[in-house]
Amino acid sequence: MREKELEQRQMEMAKIVAALNLQQEKLQNILQAQDNNTLEMEALYSASELDIMQIESHRKFGIKLVTDANNQERIINNTKHILSRKQQEVKEAHQKVEVLKKLKEKQEKEFYKSFLQAEMKEIDDITSARFRLG
Repeated sequence: MREKELEQRQMEMAKIVAALNLQQEKLQNILQAQDNNTLEMEALYSASELDIMQIESHRKFGIKLVTDANNQERIINNTKHILSRKQQEVKEAHQKVEVLKKLKEKQEKEFYKSFLQAEMKEIDDITSARFRLG
């Protein structure tokens, strides 16, 4: 049961890692779009005729990209926080599994020890009985 819980926590963590990777990729795309927009604005500024409508459009798009980038960074930070909590849960679940394994090993050793003691006592009883009869 503890091992299933550990597996479940690991799967949840893997989903969060995948989501984080997608979010970081989305942020990179936004940053790339910002760079492209900046280059296009610079090209418009250096053109022989200034197109105010296009410049204004690129300016507004640039503002939107900055807002999107900030929002995406907040989302990434939240996801990282969730990931760190999930990592802690996985660590705790792993520790529980390890404790149970060690307890099981200890109980197994105790069982074999008591089994061997009972077997030795039985052999001693048989030997003593044979010695008395002989």
